[in-house]
Amino acid sequence: MELVDLSVPVETGMPVYPGDPEVSVGPALTVARDGVNVLALHLGSQSGTHVDAPYHVDDRLPRLDELPLERFAGRATVVDARGLGPRAPIGPAAFAAVEGGIVLVATGWSRHWGSPAYEAHPYLTEEAAALLVERGVRTVGVDALSVDPTPAEDFPAHRVLCGAHAVIAENLANLGRLVEAQAAGLAVEVWLMPLRLRGADGAPVRAVARLG
Repeated sequence: MELVDLSVPVETGMPVYPGDPEVSVGPALTVARDGVNVLALHLGSQSGTHVDAPYHVDDRLPRLDELPLERFAGRATVVDARGLGPRAPIGPAAFAAVEGGIVLVATGWSRHWGSPAYEAHPYLTEEAAALLVERGVRTVGVDALSVDPTPAEDFPAHRVLCGAHAVIAENLANLGRLVEAQAAGLAVEVWLMPLRLRGADGAPVRAVARLG
């Protein structure tokens, strides 16, 4: 068995979606002064590796704490969408073999984490999102800033997926290892467990995969 960390580190100044709260991490208490070490955290619900609840794009849709835990863990299919250029669309053809479950889309764009190029990631088309919903997929993850283009005036992939009460995981990392494992015939299971924030639009996660 192999465990793979699919999360980016949470640290001061880390990349965030344009307009989201900046992340700040620093000591609130110290052993030298207070007898214990405690960090003070300032971050948004969509910071780092995180999940979106349907409420993220529509007030009428389920909030994070209203979703079943099954949305955040289970067997995953990894779709290899690496090799695409900046802002390239990922259409329905990429998901022709997908049948339900959790789908992780490996674009390879996590290699740009921390650089301006990270915002020019490939993205899911509205038609691709609709196909995934039609196939019974209710959890979609991507190793990029968003399933839609960045920046975006509208969020069609978000709206299709969230409209089906699906969960979206963004800013994943190390999906290339999962592509290799799947090609070698290993099973891929993932955990995307969010902080239990009441009434939230989403939350950071420690995303982990188990191979084999």
